Amino acid sequence: MQTPARLVAAAVVSLSVLATSACGDSGEDKASDSSSAEPTSDAPVAAGGECTVDDIEVAGEFGSAPTITVPDDCTPPATLLSKDLVTGTGPAAEAGDTVETNYHLVTWSDKEVLDSSFERGQTFPLEDLGNASVIDGWNQGLIGVQQGTRRLLVVPPDLGYGQGGNGIAPNETLVFVVDAVSVS
Repeated sequence: MQTPARLVAAAVVSLSVLATSACGDSGEDKASDSSSAEPTSDAPVAAGGECTVDDIEVAGEFGSAPTITVPDDCTPPATLLSKDLVTGTGPAAEAGDTVETNYHLVTWSDKEVLDSSFERGQTFPLEDLGNASVIDGWNQGLIGVQQGTRRLLVVPPDLGYGQGGNGIAPNETLVFVVDAVSVS
């Protein structure tokens, strides 16, 4: 009598396993499965996958210090991201140009303001765009910016400060809001 009961129990368990596996991964949620791969940075892995430029919230108008909100539900992007928040009407910056800027910098890991020319009340002259003595994220991310534009830049570590320095933690992603005050 115990054999039929065992067979029924085994059949129920087998059907349960089969039903569970049929409802399994469709391939769409792979970014949220962090159990199979080690993170490549010290940043915590979020459930939402890699952030896009639209995941970052920016409040404030051109010419005033912005408020930048870095999300908690996605991971920092691995590539340079750029988005014009306000589009200017002046000339577009080309390699070799000088762009007079105001900027606000928030670090991804602690979501704190690290630097702001707005708060100092002084613009920053970016001379020889493309070859300027700044991080590669700026040299690449500000090409084409028009005078009067407010641009959001999300700079991955390899285009920022990499292993750290200048008050930046190792492998830090940088979030800038840059106002192109003038282009010449």
